[in-house]
Amino acid sequence: MAATSCKEAIARWEQNNNQQAIEAKVIELQFQFPPIAKMDGALSTLVNCEKLSLSSNMIDKIAGIGGMKNLKIISLARNNIKSLSGIEAVAATLEELWISYNLIDKLKGINVMQKLKVFYISNNLIKEWAEVVRLQECPNLKDVVLMGNPIMEAQPDIDSWRKDVTTRLKNIIKLDGIPIVREED
Repeated sequence: MAATSCKEAIARWEQNNNQQAIEAKVIELQFQFPPIAKMDGALSTLVNCEKLSLSSNMIDKIAGIGGMKNLKIISLARNNIKSLSGIEAVAATLEELWISYNLIDKLKGINVMQKLKVFYISNNLIKEWAEVVRLQECPNLKDVVLMGNPIMEAQPDIDSWRKDVTTRLKNIIKLDGIPIVREED
């Protein structure tokens, strides 16, 4: 069975929602059957889209979003994505990146995401502190979900984990869904 293309998924969305995708602010293409295997240029036609969900498909890399000049939130959870390469195409506007349950082990390229406020990357393959430290390069980052990565398993307990992350990421106010309480100097 052939994968669903982005063009087919968008056409299906238009039919189900009785709306032109080009005008929509929120487009949900998750749980396609058969799943979407590849992000492509059809996504760039979604010029007014502010929130795009492509979760629970079989996507292996980020692509085709260069024309999405208003995108603020993208959900790519539960796919087969191995790197953040390609996300830089929406760096000027993206505020939330939901990419949990993928195969990402490096956060190379996250530094271009200067407007990023929310980053959900639980249950991936991050195992080195150097990768977590890269998040310091996102000045607006406030909410991070990192649990379920191999790096967390190396910690003796949840308190050590939270202390180690918040020591490295001084700007965040929420970690793994729980607000951070810092002792005042």
